[in-house]
Amino acid sequence: MYIFITILIVIAAILLTLLVLVQNSKGGGLAAGFASGNQVMGAPKTADFLEKATWTLIALIVAFSIAAVGFSAGQQASSEEQSAIEVEAAPVAPAGETTELPVQGE
Repeated sequence: MYIFITILIVIAAILLTLLVLVQNSKGGGLAAGFASGNQVMGAPKTADFLEKATWTLIALIVAFSIAAVGFSAGQQASSEEQSAIEVEAAPVAPAGETTELPVQGE
């Protein structure tokens, strides 16, 4: 589930980047090239739609990020429990005995 939410965050971030590039800015931005066609036959509420879409994508990224943190914490806790079980199940040598490891190259 964590990977799915991360993919959604990346998609929303790409859409947000494209949406911001299309909007008019003080310097004209990327939308300056399309301004002449928009003035003649454009929709008057385009700027409102773009602004609402921008805020919606920002809210989605924040919500997905919070959800991703929640899912990653759950995965981390389960992996810690799994590693604790593996450590307890591993055989332990007595304190006085030492084991020699084979040396490579001999």
